[in-house]
Amino acid sequence: MNRIVYLNGDWMPENEAKVSIFDRGYVFGDAIYEVTAVVGGKLVDYAGHAARLQRSIGEVGIVCPLNADDLLAVHREIVKRNALNEGLIYLQISRGAADRDFHYPENPKPTLSLFTQSKKVLDNPNYATGISVITVPDIRWGRRDIKTVQLLAPSMAKMEAQKHDADDAWLYEDGFITESTSSSAHIVNAQGTLITRQLSTRILHGITRRSILDLAREAGISVEERPFTVEEAKAAKEAFITSATQFAIPVVRIDGQPVGDGKPGPVGKKLHQLYLEHRVATAI
Repeated sequence: MNRIVYLNGDWMPENEAKVSIFDRGYVFGDAIYEVTAVVGGKLVDYAGHAARLQRSIGEVGIVCPLNADDLLAVHREIVKRNALNEGLIYLQISRGAADRDFHYPENPKPTLSLFTQSKKVLDNPNYATGISVITVPDIRWGRRDIKTVQLLAPSMAKMEAQKHDADDAWLYEDGFITESTSSSAHIVNAQGTLITRQLSTRILHGITRRSILDLAREAGISVEERPFTVEEAKAAKEAFITSATQFAIPVVRIDGQPVGDGKPGPVGKKLHQLYLEHRVATAI
């Protein structure tokens, strides 16, 4: 591939993009990222991702070198330069390069980069078949609401799932599910109520999660935002995950045990369709 990427104000072929070995994103994981889905060459749920980016960098004290309008323009330009019809845009912003020191450097110059990745977003076979997950302890840091590049723990959990012939892992803490390795976790109980953990520092404030909950309420589906246990998840009528590039994917097995009848459930299917109609169809 020879994608055109964005790095600190410049456009260049991917093989020419270079970041300093002293960059704090590399040395300390001192960086924030966002992923925005692209469908039909348009940005899905972009406003939410842009707002979360500003919240995350504000929490760690990094200043974005682009204003809101310029940031949107860069997203649209990278889609155009790569003729991206379907896939994602990955954005990362670090505090910048400095000699290794736990203290932040004075007046740092942030490193801002974006690249595209082609991916089948609409034609994902998991929508029809569902996925299997295992449960593993959540060993991530305490500020999971900040979207940092500190992703070793989720990567290890995904590899553990692979060892058990599962597609992903649901993380738990004190007996309660927090979220999936790279998505939000949801269940539907026997009464048809959608249950998902409430926002806090223990989970990422998912943009697709928020849209799905809004659409559920508009459709008359009962929603409870509260913690649920591993046992409650296994006893659920159905389960699913939500994320920027997967929308709503059914979970049909947890720790080898079927969820409900072991097939994608009607609530998850309905919400996925509503997301396509009300978020993907109105992408910018």
